Amino acid sequence: MESEKTNFQSVTIGSCARPSWSILFLLFTLITIFSIQLSTTTPYLFPPNWALIRPQRPVPSSSASDPITCSGFFRALPKRKLVMSIKDFGGVGDGKTSNTEAFRRAIRYMQRFQHRGGSQLNIPNGTWLTAPFNLTSDFTLFLNQGALLLASQDVKEWPIIEPLPSYGRGRERLGGRHISLIHGNGIKNVIITGDNGTVDGQGKMWWELWWNRTLEHTRGHLLELINSENVLISNLTFRNSPFWTIHPVYCRNVVIKGMTILAPLNAPNTDGIDPDSSTNVCIEDNYIESGDDLVAIKSGWDQYGITMAHPSTNIIVRRVSGTTPTCSGVGIGSEMSGGISNITIEDLHVWDSAAGVRVKSDKGRGGYISNVSISNIKMERVKIPIRFSRGSNDHPDDGWDPNAVPRFKDISISNIVSVNSTKAPVLEGIEGSSFEGLCFKNITLHGIAASTKWHCEYVSGFATKVFPVPCPDLKNTSSDSSWCSPS
Repeated sequence: MESEKTNFQSVTIGSCARPSWSILFLLFTLITIFSIQLSTTTPYLFPPNWALIRPQRPVPSSSASDPITCSGFFRALPKRKLVMSIKDFGGVGDGKTSNTEAFRRAIRYMQRFQHRGGSQLNIPNGTWLTAPFNLTSDFTLFLNQGALLLASQDVKEWPIIEPLPSYGRGRERLGGRHISLIHGNGIKNVIITGDNGTVDGQGKMWWELWWNRTLEHTRGHLLELINSENVLISNLTFRNSPFWTIHPVYCRNVVIKGMTILAPLNAPNTDGIDPDSSTNVCIEDNYIESGDDLVAIKSGWDQYGITMAHPSTNIIVRRVSGTTPTCSGVGIGSEMSGGISNITIEDLHVWDSAAGVRVKSDKGRGGYISNVSISNIKMERVKIPIRFSRGSNDHPDDGWDPNAVPRFKDISISNIVSVNSTKAPVLEGIEGSSFEGLCFKNITLHGIAASTKWHCEYVSGFATKVFPVPCPDLKNTSSDSSWCSPS
């Protein structure tokens, strides 16, 4: 044992006493690396972002840490060259002083930075009273936490503008319509965001004009963008809109994400988000309480929409939650005369509402609704979970064509759970219209007796794994229904 120890020591000491050049080079390299690491302020042997540059195992897009998103419809923009405050233009946030001219001065100045690096207007903490104002391209409107943008209650400060060509007149009254509080026409690369600041339309004045039937022109929206492209609307609270809250019309590449939209549940026509004759629209992660549809997809009104033929297409509605006692969680139509196609609606939570999912149309609308996927919807205390409706007799003027009936094709409604429902689905089609590829699958409506019958007229399609049993119009034994088989 002693001899083995002596031999080991001699070998070790001998090796250290006569090191090879390769060993010396290795020791020198290690000492150099170690000394460099010690000279830096970081305690890590490797850079702190090492995990970010190492190859990582892909995470499924549907995971909780990385939920699937359509926000890529908005093309990211570089940092704005100019950043200023509304105070720089004379703004006073006391809730009493009108800031209309301050906003207009700010926008006129910031128009100079279109195509020159862009601009950002910050709205600091305070209450900023203003009449409607226009946005510009390459522009960011940023509302800080505690910032409240308050709409003027002087009707004369809301100018009258031309009706939309796909409507032919104001939606509520003949002739023109009031401009929206925040308005943009023909703009691009626009961001409306903040640190959960608030825009309040003070809509009660407008609702009373409607209730009292003293409204002279169609009410304005809280935010309307026309013929605009590459828009992001996020991280704000919009409340008390006079009319529809957010209305992108004839737009492309619009993302509306992380918004809170509020209105009294009896406030008339206060839809949350209404994409209209627009393409590539992403609506996700929003909370909405309103007196009308949480989301309504539109594309023009009767003969005016048919003539313009500007469809709504490639629209995704995802992870929206809320309540509306008079209308639906998501509606398609009834203004759909320009056509609506390629629609994905999924992962919704709707409660205490008149309907969960609703497809609305009528004679005179024309147009089409096609390639619609509605799935993964949770409903609680929703009166009619699924509804196709007609017969509103709502037309812009006497020029509508009673022979113009809409067409419906490839509408899939699946994976629906409704708790404490009170009525079975109502599917009212339109005489003379065509249905092709209507599919219902994996639908359970709790609270309804098994004997409760669906109400179906002028519809046809297929159903499988549906409770209560659907109407005979929805067959489930044809070879043509293979695409509608349960997943």
